[in-house]
Amino acid sequence: MSISRRVVLKSSAAASTLLAAPAVLRGPAFGQSSGTVNVFAWGDYIQQNMIDAFEGETGIKVNLSTYGSNDEATQKLKASGGKGFDVIFPSITNVANYVDNGDLLLQEIDESRANVSAIIPSMYRDSIQLGGVQLGKRVAIPFDWGTEAITFDSSAMDLADADVSYGSLWAPEATGAAAFRQKSVLMGTGLYLTANGDLESNRMYDAYKTEEDMRRIFEAVTTFIIDHKANFGAFWNNATEATNAFQQAGCTIGQTWDTTGILLNRDDAKYKYRMPKEGGLTWMDSMGIPAGAENVDQAYAFINALLTPKMGGMFASNTGYNSCVDGAALYAGEEYAKQFNEIYNTENLANLWWWQSDTPFFAAGVQEYVDRITNAA
Repeated sequence: MSISRRVVLKSSAAASTLLAAPAVLRGPAFGQSSGTVNVFAWGDYIQQNMIDAFEGETGIKVNLSTYGSNDEATQKLKASGGKGFDVIFPSITNVANYVDNGDLLLQEIDESRANVSAIIPSMYRDSIQLGGVQLGKRVAIPFDWGTEAITFDSSAMDLADADVSYGSLWAPEATGAAAFRQKSVLMGTGLYLTANGDLESNRMYDAYKTEEDMRRIFEAVTTFIIDHKANFGAFWNNATEATNAFQQAGCTIGQTWDTTGILLNRDDAKYKYRMPKEGGLTWMDSMGIPAGAENVDQAYAFINALLTPKMGGMFASNTGYNSCVDGAALYAGEEYAKQFNEIYNTENLANLWWWQSDTPFFAAGVQEYVDRITNAA
């Protein structure tokens, strides 16, 4: 399921002839010129320039609430019975958790109302297997994708691009200076141990196979991490905390989302974000409409606005994440293109590691090992 950016850009260029209209969107085309849409999104996703463009073109007011983790979003929607919001942005692999006692907390997407043809076809197809379809219904559509890899301070860490590894977090020169999210470091370190021949894991995909396999694998990985706890510098759970790990907590290396490394690099070139040789962890976030949404027409208007290439490019330029909209890269600006080409190449794009859809034993088991790592600090 690896994604070739070259293919994405090629298809985007082919679509460019369809993008002559410069406006982000036209209000009447989306069937609404007034009302409100209640949006529940990751903290850095829906920024003011996007809100201004949408409200200016449609007359629909955006009420934005934010969250910092999938667990936070899921718990809030479960507590409200799927009510309170009109659009939400779950990670595609987390969508299975929006089924509560057999009831869907996300409503089925009406593909005649959502402009799904604007999404890169391979991503729309792959999102089915990754979790976008639940109980036989399409409840989430792709929004963006990105990676989690290694950010490091090149003035403090002497690392050539070809030598960057998840194992770099545990090198002696990273003592007291490594930042990571506990769930993700389990996967990254597991890929490192597997590549070294110290762990049999089928590139960590066996952790999803059975509970027995999951526990065998994560027991070994957790033991290794705790044995190297002298390198712990900071834990993070959202983009702000990851950035602060470098700017305030003194970390010089970390396993971070792409936006952290990319935005740090924009501020100071000493920070580099690079794919480890074991493969960058890759995720896809989606858009869905909660089952109890009160402003469904406005929700589709908002979703369709985000599915325009210009809005997708604005999002990518704002955040450093990659839009799933075909043609969005053409609108993301020269800085986005420059950084993308510094980070990715044909080889590491072919080596991406995709997060898989959660299973009940996997999600619960991971939390146990996350707690053990946290308590070891």
